[in-house]
Amino acid sequence: MEITNVLVANRGEIARRVFATCRRMGIGTVAVYSDADAHAPHVAEADAAIRLPGNTPGETYLRAELIIEAALAAGADAVHPGYGFLSENADFARAVQAAGLVWIGPPVSAIEQMGSKVESKKMMDAAGVPVLAELDPAEVTADMLPVLIKASAGGGGRGMRVVRDLADLPEQLEAARREAESAFGDPTVFCERYLETGRHIEVQVMADTHGTVWAVGERECSIQRRHQKVVEEAPSPLVERVDGMRARLFEAARLATEAIGYEGAGTVEFLADERGEFFFLEMNTRLQVEHPVTENVTGLDLVRTQLQVAAGRKLPAQPPAMRGHSIEVRLYAEDPAHDWQPQSGTVHRIEIPGTIGEFVVLEQPGVRLDTGVVDGSVVGVHYDPMLSKVISFAETRDEAAHLLASALQRAKIHGLVTNRDLLVRVLRHPAFLAGDTDTAFFATHGLENLSAPLVSESDEQLSVVAAALADAAANRAKARVGAGLPSGWRNLPSQPQSKSYESRVTGKHVVRYRITRAGLAVDGVEGLELLEATPDSVTLLVPGERGKVRRRFEIARYGDLVAVDSPLGPVALRRLPRFEDPADQVAEGSLLAPMPGSVIRLGAEVGTRVAKGQPILWLEAMKMEHTIAAPAAGLLTELNVTAGQQVEVGAVLAVVQTDDSDNQE
Repeated sequence: MEITNVLVANRGEIARRVFATCRRMGIGTVAVYSDADAHAPHVAEADAAIRLPGNTPGETYLRAELIIEAALAAGADAVHPGYGFLSENADFARAVQAAGLVWIGPPVSAIEQMGSKVESKKMMDAAGVPVLAELDPAEVTADMLPVLIKASAGGGGRGMRVVRDLADLPEQLEAARREAESAFGDPTVFCERYLETGRHIEVQVMADTHGTVWAVGERECSIQRRHQKVVEEAPSPLVERVDGMRARLFEAARLATEAIGYEGAGTVEFLADERGEFFFLEMNTRLQVEHPVTENVTGLDLVRTQLQVAAGRKLPAQPPAMRGHSIEVRLYAEDPAHDWQPQSGTVHRIEIPGTIGEFVVLEQPGVRLDTGVVDGSVVGVHYDPMLSKVISFAETRDEAAHLLASALQRAKIHGLVTNRDLLVRVLRHPAFLAGDTDTAFFATHGLENLSAPLVSESDEQLSVVAAALADAAANRAKARVGAGLPSGWRNLPSQPQSKSYESRVTGKHVVRYRITRAGLAVDGVEGLELLEATPDSVTLLVPGERGKVRRRFEIARYGDLVAVDSPLGPVALRRLPRFEDPADQVAEGSLLAPMPGSVIRLGAEVGTRVAKGQPILWLEAMKMEHTIAAPAAGLLTELNVTAGQQVEVGAVLAVVQTDDSDNQE
C-alpha cells in the first residue's frame, strides 16, 4: 500500500509537525482550516487547503463529514488525525476508512476499547495491568475524598476537577460535563481517587500489522497545571533511579497494547509513587504532544514510523536504544501569576536562540522548536493557547535543563504575556534539577515564586531607562532639524526629559534624564554612562560593587508596546501618553474582561453585597471556564453583561463598590 497525499485533520503546530515529515518523505499535504485560521502558518505550508466554515471546534475541526469531504476533494489518499479534536474518535476513523481513505492510526476497535476511560480500566485490570479503581460520581462519599473528576472521552485537562469537599461535587460535576461537551462532544465524566502527589509516567508504544510491539521508551510528565502537562522529559528521572522499574513499566505497556490488538503509535499512561509502584491511568490511541522528547532520545521520527506502519511496513524486532536526555516545555499564551489566564492577540515576534531546526529529530546538543505561530500570527479565543513546544537535547539531564532555560531566557517573545518566566524558573529550580518532579510541584514550591518575573526590579529599571533612551533616539532620527545631535542634549541646563511607561508587574515608571556635556544623568539612578543609543539598541555602563559593567539592551516597538530584551531578562512595557484621555479611564472597582469570550452564566445581581472572591460571572474562552470574582467585599453596582453574550478583552463586565475596610466581609 502506498501513501502519496495526506490530509491532517488538525491545525497549528500539530498539522505543521505532520507536514514536516510528509515533506521529508516526498508525500503531498492537505490542510483544513477554520475562518479564524485562514492565515495560519499550517494553511500556507500545505500543498492544498480546504476551508471549514465557522470558527469554533464544533463548527469546524470536530465536523468529521466536512473533513472527509475535504480529503476527497483535494485528492488525499490518507488522513492523519494529529492529536486532539477527532484523533481518538472511533466513528471518525470508521468513516475515514469507509470513504476509501487510509487511516493513519490504530484499529477502530482499539479506539473504541480505550475511548472510554471507564471501560478501558476494566479491560486493563483483566489483562493484569495495575489500575486505580473508577468511582461512580453518585456513590462518592466523604471518606473517598479527594477525588478527581475526569472526562471519559477527553484529555488535555479538559473536564478535570479536583474535589475535596463533598458539597462541591455537584457543581464541579456540571462544570466538568460542560467543558467535556465543549471540547470533545461527549459530556460523560467519572471519578477516581486523587493522589495529591505522584509521578506521571507514560510509555510510548508502536505496533505494526505483523505482530511486533515496541515499548519505545518512557517519558515523565509530572509538572502540570490544571492537569495539563507543562514540562515533559525522556528518560524519566524516577525510572532511572528505581531498579527494575523500566522493565516492569515496559511489560505493563506491552500487555496493555497486546490486549486490544493495537496497531500504530500510542501511549500508555501511569501514575507512579516514589517507590516505583504504578497504576494505569489511560491509553491515548494517538501520537502525544510530548512525542519529540522520545524522538530525540531514540533517533526515531515517530510520524514517519506511523506512516510506514499505516502503509503495511514491518517494524524491526527491537526498537532503537535510548541515548542522552531531552526536555520539552510548552510555551503558552497565559499568565500563571493570575490564575493561568489565557491571553489572545498578536505574536509580533518569536525567536528562540540556539534553535537547530523545527520539527526535526536532534542528533546533537541543541534546541528544537515545534511551533504553530510565526511573527505576526494572531492567537484567538477558540483554541488552546499553546504557542510552541521548545525542546532541548543534550548528553545529560543537567545539560538539557540548562540549555533549555538559557534559550528561553534569551528568547524574543513579543506581543503576548506567556509562561516563559515560569518555565525558566522551573528548569533552574534545585528540586527539578534533583529530579523531584511530582504532580504537586507548583503547590510544593509556590506558584507565586515560580511565576515571578526573571528580571529583578533594579534590572527592570535599567531596561525602562534603555527604552526611554531608544525612544528618544527614534524621535531624533525622525527629526527634520538637528537630527545629528544626541537625543535629549541641551547646551544649557534645563528641565529633564521625561518619559512614562507601565509594567504589568511593577506599575508606572517615569524616567527623567538629562544628557549634557558631562554625560547622562538619570534621576534615581546614580553613575550610569551612556555608550550608545539607537532606535533599536542601547548600551550602558552600569555601576556595580566592583566596577562598571557594560550592558546592551535591544528594543522593539509595536504601537505603544515596547519590548526590551537583554541578558538580565525580558521586559514588556506600555508607553504612556503625556496626557491621559479621560474617556479611557474606568471606574474604581471595575471588573474587566481578561480575554475575549462568552458569558456562560451570572453569579450575582446588581444591588447585592458580595464577598471578596465571590464569583460574579463565568466566561468560556479557549475551551476552558474562567471565574470572574469580586476583588474585595462590597456592593455590586453594575452588571453590564447577560448569559450568552460575547465580550471583548478589556470590556467592563461589572463594578463592585468596595468597602472602606479590606477586612470587612
